[in-house]
Amino acid sequence: MSTLTVEGLGLRYGGVRAVHDVAFSVAAGEAVGIIGANGAGKTSTLKAIMGLAPRTAAVLRYGERDLNRTPAHQVVRAGIGYVPEGRHVFPGLSVENNLLLGAYTRSWRRISFDQVYGLFPVLAEMRHRLAGALSGGQQQMLAIGRALMSQPRLILLDEPSMGLSPKLVEDILAVLKRLNEDGTAILLVEQNAKLTFEVTTRSLVMENGEIAMTGTSQALRGDPKVRRIYLGL
Repeated sequence: MSTLTVEGLGLRYGGVRAVHDVAFSVAAGEAVGIIGANGAGKTSTLKAIMGLAPRTAAVLRYGERDLNRTPAHQVVRAGIGYVPEGRHVFPGLSVENNLLLGAYTRSWRRISFDQVYGLFPVLAEMRHRLAGALSGGQQQMLAIGRALMSQPRLILLDEPSMGLSPKLVEDILAVLKRLNEDGTAILLVEQNAKLTFEVTTRSLVMENGEIAMTGTSQALRGDPKVRRIYLGL
């Protein structure tokens, strides 16, 4: 069983410090959230883990795999899926071809769309439609589905609720809960603290590139500061 272990993670863009001395872990099958305002360092943390930005880390490990020594294109092979902020689907390709791109680490003879189409039946109905013709919510489903095609044991999601209607946010919430119940570990970055607390058992609050608070999602939901700043209560 693989645990993501992060210690002393740092990331700079030029002279700007985006992430400093971040440490946390995500155990196998666990769901952990990171909340914070725009510019807090949430997205940069995920990019650093995936090797998509130059980073430093005392420890960056997933199970037995040292991610400090793993090129970005090999991180998915380690069992980590990634759903970037803004979806980044390929608009000129069909839904099914977008999904196939997510399965590049697997043998073509072993590829199955069953899990994705089971979670998102609308994608099965639109599998031959161009991704650029989908609604924002459908593109978000496609982005999640594409990440699942590599059959990850851990999935990193960056702002999956951004720009979605309340109904679609509820749909995404239900899918994330189902994935976690089925054993997929989740690291969820969100500005929507309510969604994060619904999905996760443990959360981190980032401020100015550092972890400012950590605790169970239930405890943080009841914290007066968190309620005031992130829940508007």
